[in-house]
Amino acid sequence: MALYSEKVMDHFSNPRNVGVIENADGVGEVGNAKCGDIMKIYLKIENGIIADVKFKTFGCGSAIASSSMATELIKGKPLSQALELTNKAVAEALDGLPAHKLHCSVLAEEAIRSAIKDYYDKNGIAYDKAQFPDPADEDEHHFEED
Repeated sequence: MALYSEKVMDHFSNPRNVGVIENADGVGEVGNAKCGDIMKIYLKIENGIIADVKFKTFGCGSAIASSSMATELIKGKPLSQALELTNKAVAEALDGLPAHKLHCSVLAEEAIRSAIKDYYDKNGIAYDKAQFPDPADEDEHHFEED
């Protein structure tokens, strides 16, 4: 069995939504010092819908594939739905990630949450702070698994 699925290889080789959105409505950046991956996600929001999303990721193939897939999963969706995106959903959409690469899907989830929080903060929109746990406060990432 191959270490990476065809979808992971496709999103790594042909990532979707790469780039920067100038004057983005929300920007989220997260990183993992242990593995060196850094993700930055840019959101353009219109009437509560993610009209456009771009990303820049410095990291391994799984990090790039996770970023690409995550942006595909939230593009055109309401913010409330984007906030429901889990690392498990990202990994499943990629037909799985090796266990030692699951942290990449967690970073994608955290980057999206960070960008949405940035949008809420910039626009004075009230939100439940429990929806936005600070990843820096956690010693280890908590993976959502079966």
